[in-house]
Amino acid sequence: MRFILDTNILIATLITRGTPPDHLYEAWRDGRFTLITSELQIEEIRHVTRREGIRFRIHPAEAGRLVNDLRRLATLIERLPTVDVSPDPYDNFLLAMAQAGQADVLVTGDKRDLLALSRHQGTHILTAREALSFLRV
Repeated sequence: MRFILDTNILIATLITRGTPPDHLYEAWRDGRFTLITSELQIEEIRHVTRREGIRFRIHPAEAGRLVNDLRRLATLIERLPTVDVSPDPYDNFLLAMAQAGQADVLVTGDKRDLLALSRHQGTHILTAREALSFLRV
């Protein structure tokens, strides 16, 4: 199976252990699914982990490990199609990754915009808790 973890899910993994986002991250590390990412997402992670309100909650080495893991272990999508579907234009790159990477699942905590879509082409848009249940099937 091919998953995309929204940046908010990946950041949550760094902040709180033992939560559904953390369990998903560990499931990926254990080879339970293929993780899809892009340079755009990696740059977003680097930017978010340096924000003043976030950086005191995340050790720089952990953020660096996440970025390195993504570069080394995830499937990197290099060419993203133009997608203009989300009410939040900053989320469209995730939908483009889902489309280009033929993702089965896009996991997000964004209730207002992405989760409200529920699907994009063949990709299910789920919460972390729903994605864990999806993996167990």
